[in-house]
Amino acid sequence: MTSVGIDARAAAEVPAGRGRFVRELLRALAERDDDHRYFLYARDRWEEPLDERFSWRTIKASDPLWNLRAARRASRECNVFFSTNSYLTAWFTTVPTALNIFDLIAWEVPAEAQRRAAAIERATIGAALRRAASVICNAESTRRDLLRRWPTTNAKTAVVPLAASPVFLRERTAEQLENVRRHFRLERPFVLAVGTIEPRKNLGRLVEAFVQLPSDQRSTYELAVVGPRGWDDKAVVSRLRSTPGVVLLGRVSDEDLAALYRLCELFCYPSLYEGFGLPVVEAMSSGAAVVTSNVSSLPEVAQQGAAYVDPREISSIRDGIARLLASPEDRATLRHRAKERAAMFSWAATAEQVLRQLAGAVPSTRS
Repeated sequence: MTSVGIDARAAAEVPAGRGRFVRELLRALAERDDDHRYFLYARDRWEEPLDERFSWRTIKASDPLWNLRAARRASRECNVFFSTNSYLTAWFTTVPTALNIFDLIAWEVPAEAQRRAAAIERATIGAALRRAASVICNAESTRRDLLRRWPTTNAKTAVVPLAASPVFLRERTAEQLENVRRHFRLERPFVLAVGTIEPRKNLGRLVEAFVQLPSDQRSTYELAVVGPRGWDDKAVVSRLRSTPGVVLLGRVSDEDLAALYRLCELFCYPSLYEGFGLPVVEAMSSGAAVVTSNVSSLPEVAQQGAAYVDPREISSIRDGIARLLASPEDRATLRHRAKERAAMFSWAATAEQVLRQLAGAVPSTRS
């Protein structure tokens, strides 16, 4: 039996992104029939029932004190530690530690990164990579970006893809879908965009592309935008709110989001950079027709399950949307391909691969 420590802060603290990763990983680990013990280090518990193999360790401190205290406690209690939310914790652990590299935004598209977060990542990643026993990237493109800068990590770096939550796989009745449509007052067919409102998600160019659609499409379709407010968002939020035909829905539940994916005529995700692109897999799992960016991990993840545009060219985004809205046949083909591609990902496989990397990091004398 191995005692596995996990930085689980994001489960309770982060609604999307890293938070979804940690929550779905914990659910998948709980579904496994193994004899590992899991110590979950956080500031606050995630209030979802997990079995007796899981023990919460709450540490009420801000970073970087939290990282130091969590590392010291995990080093006493665990055989291996999985750092999911910070490079800094790996500075202080004395047990083998695996890092999850979600993305390299701070290096690849620094102008689109939140300045403080990027500065912290740039200051802490080097020592963390040197100390880490294993490094996990969620896409091959992220791994390539990493190795271009830190080639000495090659031997200990692996790719572990993510997946869509089961909530996005469940079918909904026509009545359930109609109830969601009415709840959000979506009176017309709509194009859906999902993501935290921040520069990297490229919503400014998306709304301009929507405005430039042919007049018959502009009068037929709405643009529904789902996601919490992020950083440097005032200008784009103002533009979204003031543009006719744009509906700003804010944060919604996973159940409602799954229904919106099914209801939309088209899901558009023109992000400037992604380490994986989880909303794309969620949309594909739900059977949405997807148009997304031809950069970073997105073509690798979606493959034949999406249509692609240049995210820095408004005309490319506009033409990609217009072409699919004009062709129900092409949308139907994409929906079929999307579900086929999304079926290749699962959280059970993610959990299995994460555990394999953690087990490989533990010397045989400690397991």
